[in-house]
Amino acid sequence: MEKNQLDMIKKIMEAEIEQNTRLMNYWQEFSNFSNWQVWVVLAMLVIPLILLVLFIDRKKAFHIGFYGYSVHVFFAYTDIIGTERGIWNYPYKLLPLLPSNFTLDASLIPVIYMLCYQYILIKGKNYYIWMFLLSLALSFVLKPLMVGIGLFHFREKENFLLLFAGYVFVAIISKWLTDFFIFLSRTTKWSLYEK
Repeated sequence: MEKNQLDMIKKIMEAEIEQNTRLMNYWQEFSNFSNWQVWVVLAMLVIPLILLVLFIDRKKAFHIGFYGYSVHVFFAYTDIIGTERGIWNYPYKLLPLLPSNFTLDASLIPVIYMLCYQYILIKGKNYYIWMFLLSLALSFVLKPLMVGIGLFHFREKENFLLLFAGYVFVAIISKWLTDFFIFLSRTTKWSLYEK
């Protein structure tokens, strides 16, 4: 590597260390377990996981779990982009070093999507219509509620339509990816391990 490149990498790393220190200080002062909001965040992590264990269709657990993992990954990427671009922020976190909002990315949103997806599979409903409706509810009911109680913050003007587009994107890409892997599991045409 050239010296200019190494110097730039060093500056970036120093800025990241400084930012992590600020995040730690912020968490210790404003987002620790003495705030009721952090307990709500904890509940949004734990309660959906308990509900998932109780209500997931055991016969389709791997299928629904793969779908939910896809939702988790794509929603986390969307959240990271939004927070790193400064479009929105989550003022209360369980731990300061977890990315954006671990609670929504890893539990609440994936579980909501998974249980809705399970319902769609069992009842034979149209996936796209139901996910459109779910995306509307999440972006125009859940997120405004979170803004109202201070768990979600837009840097500038609130843009729930942007959130809606993100929810729809996550629903579509997660479905397509799940369908693709289901297709692969049902065909051995190009399998290297064909018997």
